[in-house]
Amino acid sequence: MRVAAGLILAGAMSVALTGAAWSQTPAAKPAAAPATTPAAATSPAAPAPAAAAAAPAGFVNPPPPKQPPQPARAACNTPGALGVARTVEIDTTGGPGFGFEHFKELDFLRDKEVVLTFDDGPWPRNTPAVLKALADECTTGIFFIIGKHATYEPEILKQVYAAGHTVGAHTWSHANLNNKKLNEAQRKDEIEKGFAAVKWALGGISPAPFFRFPALQHPPEMVTYLGNRNVASFSCDIDSFDFKASKPEKIVETVMKKLDAKGKGIILMHDFQKHTAEALPELLKRLKAGGYKVVAMRAKFPASTLPEYDQELLKDLKLPTVSQRPVNSVVTTVSE
Repeated sequence: MRVAAGLILAGAMSVALTGAAWSQTPAAKPAAAPATTPAAATSPAAPAPAAAAAAPAGFVNPPPPKQPPQPARAACNTPGALGVARTVEIDTTGGPGFGFEHFKELDFLRDKEVVLTFDDGPWPRNTPAVLKALADECTTGIFFIIGKHATYEPEILKQVYAAGHTVGAHTWSHANLNNKKLNEAQRKDEIEKGFAAVKWALGGISPAPFFRFPALQHPPEMVTYLGNRNVASFSCDIDSFDFKASKPEKIVETVMKKLDAKGKGIILMHDFQKHTAEALPELLKRLKAGGYKVVAMRAKFPASTLPEYDQELLKDLKLPTVSQRPVNSVVTTVSE
């Protein structure tokens, strides 16, 4: 098991609750694919900062961007679907933390409530399969996106957003920010470039200021940095360990056993993983049968990316020299 690494920062950390209905409004791929998701690491307990440290000299936290509202989730036409029980709106001022494995202050879930979260996407086949499973049960989740993956598959990420799911960030390259070989500037770069990449892939739409540390490794100074940037940190309550599972049935068994013991929680999964996509339809059915209800988490304000990272990302991206549209949008059979 991972060892708890930190507590929540002080600051304004309100969680506004709203009733939820299902219909509520709320690049060219490189030649080599990126490495698979690393196994979760275990770190010693780290001291928690007592309060958010003062922003460095000259630091300017941009105001939340103005942007059109996210598309509403589609109306549910599936009788008896799992659905969405309620939606909570998160004020991320000061950097609240969620998930009792590391952050224990904000116990907002009621008994038998869960939040579905997915890391490491977007990814071909697997992410669309996860989206279909969620749509079939008229439910929703939070997707913590790797920046590089967003630049590989922007159209898939747009599908995640268009379906009404919450989109957050998971660093640029899935670097372990607790690695002592990384200096503070490099850790900051991983965070900020990750958010900039997600924004670029969404066509200029800023994601939610929700962040999950790779391998759930939470360096206290980076938790403080996110607090200064008004970004919420996410751990989990139920780790599916789906990246270790040899078959989808094991994922379902692991999640349900832990969930039945705890009674509620934020569930960590990976839409990057093939077995997760295969397991999700059965898992959602088991949640429904067990009387569990899904809670959607939305941000009060979108994330504010830093202009220098937006500009750096555009310079670094290798733009395609030919159209990257899918075949069915380029070639249409008009007669046979």
